[in-house]
Amino acid sequence: MTSSHLLQLEHVNHTFDAGRIVALRDVNLDFGEGESVAILGASGSGKTTLILVMCGIRTPTSGVLRWRGEPISTLRQWTDLRRTEIGIVFQDFNLFSTLTAAENVEVAMFGSGASTAERKRRVEEALDTVGLARRATHLPQELSGGERQRVAIARSIINNPKLILADEPTGNLDSKNAAAILDLMFDLQRARGSTLIMVSHAPDQARRCARHVNMKDGQVVDQTFAPARRMRRLREPSRTRLSQSQAPARAIHPHHPRRGVCRRQLHHALRLVAQCA
Repeated sequence: MTSSHLLQLEHVNHTFDAGRIVALRDVNLDFGEGESVAILGASGSGKTTLILVMCGIRTPTSGVLRWRGEPISTLRQWTDLRRTEIGIVFQDFNLFSTLTAAENVEVAMFGSGASTAERKRRVEEALDTVGLARRATHLPQELSGGERQRVAIARSIINNPKLILADEPTGNLDSKNAAAILDLMFDLQRARGSTLIMVSHAPDQARRCARHVNMKDGQVVDQTFAPARRMRRLREPSRTRLSQSQAPARAIHPHHPRRGVCRRQLHHALRLVAQCA
């Protein structure tokens, strides 16, 4: 952990139903560059709402969020941050069913100004990093759960973000794939020097993070720090530990349903993701 402030929350509150439901109550947190942090708590404690507030998908009822010391309040500011500085991994993958793995990764680059050739190069590099180079042309329904989450991880790192937010990224996976996905995420976080903030219900997963933030009824009740551990280098074999990653790629038939996806549909998906609507 460094002393550099990346994201700060100051007296953040968030309510629903005209104030009758309090999701976050006077939350004050400070995240530094290169940290790994686990957000812990029972269901309904405010963990997911906290993640959504920290990426601007939800707007707090009151309080201030700062990025590198500067207050962030407008939708445009948050959109720019999600496009360039913040990557998000959801529990349910949030992949477009009519787009291939490569296109689902590419949507995160919409509005970046990158050329078609540059987008293609970076998408190929991201999918190769997570061990899915041979699955680039496959639709989500043709992938296993672990492979779908790896597509989501590739999408989250495509713009080399400084902050990765993961909302129970292994919640829909079996134990083998869950362990492999965590290996991949922590390897990437360490190799790239990014900050990883992860919601988890599993104590064994949370122990891999250097700091634990415990929540109850929308409040931060305490924080603990794990003993310093030796950092591991990014392992190329990470991809080999994931199930089905070495299966041969299937050829796409000329009359495959994927052929019916038009560019207008892709561009519509790109706009939706960019807006995080």
